[in-house]
Amino acid sequence: MKIYNLLDKKKENLIKQYIVNNKDSLYRFAYSYTRNQNDALDIVHDAICKALANKKSLKSEDKIKPWIYQIISNCAIDYMRKNNKYTEMTDEIQNDSMVGFDEYENFDLQRAMQLLPEKYKRVIILRYFEDMKISEITEVLGENESTVKTRLYSGLSKLKIELTKSEEV
Repeated sequence: MKIYNLLDKKKENLIKQYIVNNKDSLYRFAYSYTRNQNDALDIVHDAICKALANKKSLKSEDKIKPWIYQIISNCAIDYMRKNNKYTEMTDEIQNDSMVGFDEYENFDLQRAMQLLPEKYKRVIILRYFEDMKISEITEVLGENESTVKTRLYSGLSKLKIELTKSEEV
């Protein structure tokens, strides 16, 4: 019985340390769903509570990143469904909520990312902004590898089209 308590304590400390070291990335990921600072904070808080409550479901230490991102993704989707909140906002509200947070320097890229369907946007954000491997993304999204790759390449193609359109204007 003591061994299980020690393992649980070790997992709890590992989770806490990961959260502390990666709080900005976790917040950015939640923010990519909601585009609202307060909602993103609520999602991260809920995800942290769920992660600590379900620490036994963490299979191994090297799987902590996709495990936590999957929890955040699920919490974000649940939060948006529960509160009927979606990322469609007026430009004025959106720009106000992004002041001081968003680290993306390219406004054309921001706009083009917002126009992408959610399934493509999530894969691109996880791959290029959160620097996850394809295998980690498959764990986060619960999809098979070929689906993730297809969405990544399709999303990049759509993103390129949007960026090309903005250059022409």
